[in-house]
Amino acid sequence: MNTLIHTKICSLLGIEYPVLLGGMVYVSYAPLVAAVSNAGGLGVLAGGSFQTKDELRQEIEKIRSMTSRPFGLNVPLMYPLAPDMIAAAIESRLPVVITSAGSPAKFTVMLHDAGIKAGHVVPSAKLAMKADKAGVDFIVAEGIEAGGHDSPLGITTMVLIPQVVDAVHVPVVAAGGIADYRGFVAARALGAEGIQMGTRFVAANETPVHKAFKQAIVDAGDDATVLTGMSIGRPVRVIRNKLAEQVLELEKKGISEMEILSFIGPGRSKAASIDGDVETGSVMSGEIAGLITSIQTVSEIVNGMIQGAQTLVKALNG
Repeated sequence: MNTLIHTKICSLLGIEYPVLLGGMVYVSYAPLVAAVSNAGGLGVLAGGSFQTKDELRQEIEKIRSMTSRPFGLNVPLMYPLAPDMIAAAIESRLPVVITSAGSPAKFTVMLHDAGIKAGHVVPSAKLAMKADKAGVDFIVAEGIEAGGHDSPLGITTMVLIPQVVDAVHVPVVAAGGIADYRGFVAARALGAEGIQMGTRFVAANETPVHKAFKQAIVDAGDDATVLTGMSIGRPVRVIRNKLAEQVLELEKKGISEMEILSFIGPGRSKAASIDGDVETGSVMSGEIAGLITSIQTVSEIVNGMIQGAQTLVKALNG
């Protein structure tokens, strides 16, 4: 058995490769979720995309019509409908739920009682230990390089992963700044049992987002992303555009959190992802966008990562 590829995460989640899809709002819908699972990884549906349990259940059934392999659900616990999303996951008998942005303690017990594996996303070793104590089955440790909503702690992935690995007793999945086989091997070397990718999968053929959003990632350079919202403790990593520049200017002026959020208003992420407004929409993307130069199929992305990792390790071993 190839222990580089078949890890504890594979055995725990019943997947072929230790590659997880990030649960990205307005991105991680059925076509992408199913494609990642069919490629041997774990597709993860974004629970924060849905307004009702019925909507979520319909998307779950759609995924099940597209794959017979395991997939999961991400639930941001700060989302007001989080309890409903958890309930829908239990009723639908999903195999995996990954929570984020809150304490997993309450829901972990409920998930385990339903026979569901529970993961939790953390930005620090301290929070990882709390999640471990709460009884989660695995931890996703996400560095500040990641796209979308980040932690104001600002810890980078390379620094974060080994500290989390040393601090907990459960398998750790590395997230933030990974898009190819080199990132995969690096994460494994740091002690992670798998990786989670978001931005790399946005630029995939099967991803149900506007082509302008995908192209914005392909066109991005290594300095294309910025963190907005740092001044109010709500950092969001996005590709620099008109909206990002306006928000950064408001932050320089020191205006209040309420004023900034009022200016941004609702629907900016959806505007970019679904409508293709890459100038005044919120183009959430990780720093690794600069490494992504083409749109590929999910299978090509996953297989390229696994084959590349095996080749690299063989070369390093001489």
